[in-house]
Amino acid sequence: MKISVIIPVYREENLPGLLADLLDRPDLEDTEVLVVRGDAGQTALDGMAGLGVTCLSSPPGRGLQQNRGAAAAAGDVLLFLHADTRLPHRAFAAIRNTLQDSHLAGGAFRLGYAPSSPGLDFIAAAANLRSRLTRVPYGDQAIFVRRDIFEALGGFEGIPIMEDVDFMTRLRKAGHPVRILHTAVRTSARRQQREGIAWCTLRNLLLRLLYHLGAPPRTLASLYRRHGD
Repeated sequence: MKISVIIPVYREENLPGLLADLLDRPDLEDTEVLVVRGDAGQTALDGMAGLGVTCLSSPPGRGLQQNRGAAAAAGDVLLFLHADTRLPHRAFAAIRNTLQDSHLAGGAFRLGYAPSSPGLDFIAAAANLRSRLTRVPYGDQAIFVRRDIFEALGGFEGIPIMEDVDFMTRLRKAGHPVRILHTAVRTSARRQQREGIAWCTLRNLLLRLLYHLGAPPRTLASLYRRHGD
């Protein structure tokens, strides 16, 4: 079972650390890494090909970039990894073991933050409970899916925000079961630290509510970026 790790990046300074972490893993065998840049001027990718990493370009937008990576990938399983997220120990082995169950379409990991704090641990616990109940994990939980099912669903929508929620909702509605693994990723808490945990949490809850009420994704994206990077 070959796994393709697809990493969309846009002016992402954490990429070298992520690649160093990925390429040093003991369970990396039969796994490829594809980095898809959405910024033509990105210099962090210079020299990556020499490390065995495939570098691609795409118009900016996480959904578009992830679709570009999926189109070029050779794996049976697609793992979509944000550049500020670190996988747990032996994540690739866990994915392969999980997908030995042929009924499962894919899954994701539990959410964790780095550095952690009581407030962030509470937010992560709430997010993990939500994803287990709804079976709609967020992209920063490192979503993985069988390639044939991803292609049958048409991949990600080219929307500027909520592409992860949209895809996983369509996956669930199509009747494809997923599993949320017990081990947790560690996603950077830099945004929460910069803007404040309470503000980030309330804003994200509001954006999801507006999304389910039918607000245009472009409007949601403008609200998200108004107070962030």
